[in-house]
Amino acid sequence: MELLECTLSVDDLDGFVADIGEIGDRHGATIQAFDARYVADPSHLERAVELADRAIARGTNVARDRAVEILLYAAGRRQIDRALEMGVSEGESRAVVLVDTGSTGNEGGRDGANGEDDTAADGSDVGETAALEELAELDAVVGREPTLDSRDEETLCAFFDIAGRERTATNATLSELVRERVALLEVEK
Repeated sequence: MELLECTLSVDDLDGFVADIGEIGDRHGATIQAFDARYVADPSHLERAVELADRAIARGTNVARDRAVEILLYAAGRRQIDRALEMGVSEGESRAVVLVDTGSTGNEGGRDGANGEDDTAADGSDVGETAALEELAELDAVVGREPTLDSRDEETLCAFFDIAGRERTATNATLSELVRERVALLEVEK
């Protein structure tokens, strides 16, 4: 999994979604864009990918599309329309774009079509790296910048229904509480 932290300026959301879908198809990657305000940290998205892939493998997925299933887990919601709030929208926003080749026929760095190794010398996935580079060149990406370094705790708590009493009753971090919400989606199915 690779992440592109950036500022997006999206004029046409449908066109942007089509563009990232085409890039994903070219590189054998799943791509999902998130409004950075709703992402606790990279571990939040890693957990969502892991649980979405597990649901797909078990045949218990809600969505037909892997990117949408990842979005559902990241949002901790079963309803696609409610989970879409976590996605990007038209206008300018701080974003994080996830690129992952995990369950797209490229398991473990191997190309599903010919069995060749798709892992670079540094251990990165060639398809993810190429997709990330192409994403960064989109007109909608107005700047690469850290978007997960600071977070709006109030927005995260409201979106994931984490009450102040819950936070004071535990020594868990906000990120850990968000990942708990992500994991609870599996239980609530």
